Amino acid sequence: MPKTVLFFLLSFSVACVHFVGVLTDNPKSEIHSLRIDTRIRYQEMDHFGASDAWSGQFVGNWPVQKKEAIADLLFSNAMDDQGNPIGIGLSLWRINLGAGSAEQGAKSGIKDPWRRAPSFLDKNGKFDSERQKGQLWFARAAKERQVPYLLAFSNSPPVWLTRNGKAYADSGNQSNLPSANQGAFAGFLAASLKGLKEEGLPIDYVSPVNEPQWDWKDGGQEGTPFWNTEIAGIVRFLNASLDENELDTQIDIAEAGQIEYLYSKHNRPGRSNQITDFFDRESKNYLGDLTHISQAISGHSYFTTSPFPQAVRKRELLTQAIQQVPGLKYWMSEYCILGDNEGEISGSGKDLGINPALYMARVIHTDLVTAQASAWHWWLAISPYDYKDGLVYVSKSETDGDFEESKMLWTLGNYSRFIRPGYQRISAILDEQDSQNKELLASAYLNPDTGDLVLVLVNASEYELKIALLEAGSAYASRQWYGYLTDENHDLAYQEIPSAKSVRIPARSILTLTTQSL
Repeated sequence: MPKTVLFFLLSFSVACVHFVGVLTDNPKSEIHSLRIDTRIRYQEMDHFGASDAWSGQFVGNWPVQKKEAIADLLFSNAMDDQGNPIGIGLSLWRINLGAGSAEQGAKSGIKDPWRRAPSFLDKNGKFDSERQKGQLWFARAAKERQVPYLLAFSNSPPVWLTRNGKAYADSGNQSNLPSANQGAFAGFLAASLKGLKEEGLPIDYVSPVNEPQWDWKDGGQEGTPFWNTEIAGIVRFLNASLDENELDTQIDIAEAGQIEYLYSKHNRPGRSNQITDFFDRESKNYLGDLTHISQAISGHSYFTTSPFPQAVRKRELLTQAIQQVPGLKYWMSEYCILGDNEGEISGSGKDLGINPALYMARVIHTDLVTAQASAWHWWLAISPYDYKDGLVYVSKSETDGDFEESKMLWTLGNYSRFIRPGYQRISAILDEQDSQNKELLASAYLNPDTGDLVLVLVNASEYELKIALLEAGSAYASRQWYGYLTDENHDLAYQEIPSAKSVRIPARSILTLTTQSL
C-alpha cells in the first residue's frame, strides 16, 4: 500500500442552481478540509446487522411477494437498472431464540402478542422448526442473499426453567433463572443452535443474555436481570455445551443496556464494570480464556447519544477501557431512537423522513469513530409500532399487510451496503482538528485487499456542501468515484460523479462515496 494522503476541500456554496435546487445565501460561507490518511488504520469492521424480533414470526408467513420484497430491502446487494442499490446489504442477521411466551398466550402476562416469542424447543428438548417458521423464512432469505453471519440471541431462559414460569422477572433484585438451572439453560441454547444447523442455518454467534442491568418485571416483553457472576456461570456452561454438540458458534457477551455498564459501576453494582469483570484475568468472573468467547464485548447505545459532547465523551471512556485489554473488540449490538434525548429528538411517533435518519447517522458515526465499534446493529428490522424503532414498518397483521420503507433503512445502508466485513477504518480529519462538529461528519474505510476507499459524509446542516478532491501525490484523486445519496428525496440513489474535483453534498443528507464499481 503506497503512503497515501488525500485532501478534500469542503466549502459551503452561495446562491445558484445546485444538486437539489436553488439555495439562499449561506451566512456560514467557509472552507472545510478533510484529510484522509490510509497509513493510519483503526478497527477492522466485522458486520452491520438488525434483528428479526418480534415481527419476523408473523411477517415471515405473509404472501411470498411481500416478504421477498422486505428481504430484498434488508439483505440484497444487487442493483437496479439505474445503478441504485435494491437493499442495504446487511452483513449479519439476528435471530431471536424465544422463551416460549407465545405458546403461553395471554397467560404469559405479556399483553402484546407481537412481543411474545415462541421457542424452537419444548420442555422435553424436542426441536420443532414450525414453532418459529416465520423467523426461519427470514434467516433463509438472508443466507440466500449472501448475508455472511447469523447471530442467535436470547432475552429470557425458556419459561419451564424460570423461577416464576414466565418469560419476565418478578423483581429486579434477582434473576428469573435459578442457579441450579444454568446448565439446563445452556443446554437449551446449544440444542436450539444444533437444530438450526440441521435446518441448514449454522449460527456464527450466540448471545445468551440481554440488557442484564434492567429489572424486566413489567411484562412488556421477555427479559430478566442477571448479575455478572450469573452471566459467567451461564457462559461457562454454554462453552461446554457447544463443545459437546460439536458447534463452532462463538459466544457474544453481554449486551449491556447502556455503554457505561461496560466501563464503570455506574448505578448497577454487580451488574456493571463488565470489561474488567469478564476480561481481567484476576477477576473471578474472567471468561477471556474460554474457547468459544468471541473476544468482543457488546453494549447498547441507548440513553447515551445526546447531547453530542456527552455522547463523544462517554465513547472516549469506553475506548480507553477497551484498549486496556489486548485484542478485545467492541460491538454496538442494539440501538433505536428511545426517550427524549435531551430534547433533541423523541423516540415516540413513527417518522419515515430524514430527521430521525440524520440523528441515526450521527449515532452510527460516533459509535464507529469514537467508540471504535467493529460491529453496529439496529434493533427492529421490521416494526409494527408508532415509534422510531424500525427500518421497515408493517401493518400489524399476522397473515398479510402493507409495508413502508424508512429513511433510517437507507441511512444504515449508506454504511452497511458499502463497508463490508474485513474493511478497515482509516484516519479522516476535518479542518485539521480532533474535535467533531455534529453538523458535518466524515469517516473513511479501506478495502485492504483492493485498496478501494469508502467515505461516508453526513451533512446535517441546512446548506449544501461542495467537495473538491485535490491530487496530493495520490492515485485516489484521479480514480473514478461513485456516489450514493440519502436525503428527503433520495433513497441511497446512485449519483454520477463527473469530476472528482467537484462533488456536492445536498443539505440534510448522507452521501457515500466509493472508488469501487458495484
